[in-house]
Amino acid sequence: MPGPTPAPRDGRRRVAVVGVALSDCGRVDGPTPYALHAQAARRALADSGLDRSVIDGFASAGLGILAPAEVAEYLGLRPTWVDSTSVGGSTWEVMAAHAADAIAAGHANAVLLVYGSTARADIKARRRTSNLSFGARGPLQFEVPYGHTLVSKYAMAARRHMHEYGTTLEQLASVAVQARANAAANPDAMFRDPITVEDVLSGETIADPFTKLHCCIRSDGGCAVLLAAEDYVPDTAKEPVWILGAGTSVSHTTMSEWEDFTVSPAAVSGRTAFERAGLTPSDVDLAQIYDAFTYMTLVTLEDLGFCAKGEGGAFVEKGRLLRDGELPVNTDGGGLSACHPGMRGLFLLVEAVRQLRGEAGPDRQVTKRGGRRPEVALASGTGGWFCSSGTVILGRG
Repeated sequence: MPGPTPAPRDGRRRVAVVGVALSDCGRVDGPTPYALHAQAARRALADSGLDRSVIDGFASAGLGILAPAEVAEYLGLRPTWVDSTSVGGSTWEVMAAHAADAIAAGHANAVLLVYGSTARADIKARRRTSNLSFGARGPLQFEVPYGHTLVSKYAMAARRHMHEYGTTLEQLASVAVQARANAAANPDAMFRDPITVEDVLSGETIADPFTKLHCCIRSDGGCAVLLAAEDYVPDTAKEPVWILGAGTSVSHTTMSEWEDFTVSPAAVSGRTAFERAGLTPSDVDLAQIYDAFTYMTLVTLEDLGFCAKGEGGAFVEKGRLLRDGELPVNTDGGGLSACHPGMRGLFLLVEAVRQLRGEAGPDRQVTKRGGRRPEVALASGTGGWFCSSGTVILGRG
């Protein structure tokens, strides 16, 4: 069992990511979701070099009736601090913010965040079907009769941005093209063959204006991230990556309560994260952004302050998002090409940490001028249909 929590120095302790890992990803037909959780957790713990006895905090969502209790039991953990926050794809950035606060305050020593899903395999084996709606109770009951799907809600938002600011289909398509180019150098990516803007535009329409390649892939996979107090960093196997600042935000659930389809909750979570980190967008060397659809990348870049509102279309053109671009984004290929088993937010943190450590490999490692490693990375998750957002800023210093 974990020992007593060390007393915070000067009121709060610094918090670092000390271990990250992926489970098997892509097409994984054999293991259960629980097995993917366990595989990722074991690998992340091995990556950290710490003993499992230091883990006294656990965060999980999306599996089991009593998450995270069921998953913790499966992993043989008895945590004294838990989080089961579930806000869609941004869950993991929100959980990371919660965990960092708990560790900093001395309420936990080390918190394991873990996720796993066999979404693709389950559909293939007919263990589940695709869901058209998240439910028909509460506020959602007023929209469900009209047939709104998750993709159609994002599509409506994209159309509004196109109407307001002249954003083009070609600009949206370029997001998918650059994600695929980044995936080409990632051996873990599910799709690596290059695509063109014309390939995106000529595909089957899913929800106007989105064709198939505007939408994320469906895969299997899992990952884990271990956060620990600064007291444990001397015993870790890898260079720590520090949590510099984090912010969270919730916007809406019903489309009628969304005041502006062209503004995502990242406008709030991002501003908060930068303020707490004492940094600005110009300090960021690379960004990992939730990309269930191409429009999400574009509008999130605007709302995080990397470009002005309405200028996202122009910003994403000309290769800016490529590994060697002005602002490398989704360097693993993102949800559009690499891996998207459901709530993808934890994968963003794994990739950000690997890039800051210089572990991405010679073909896709981001480097700064003079061949130096990046120093600051941002991970921004989005949940629902722009309903929630969590932004985490990480750094080597």
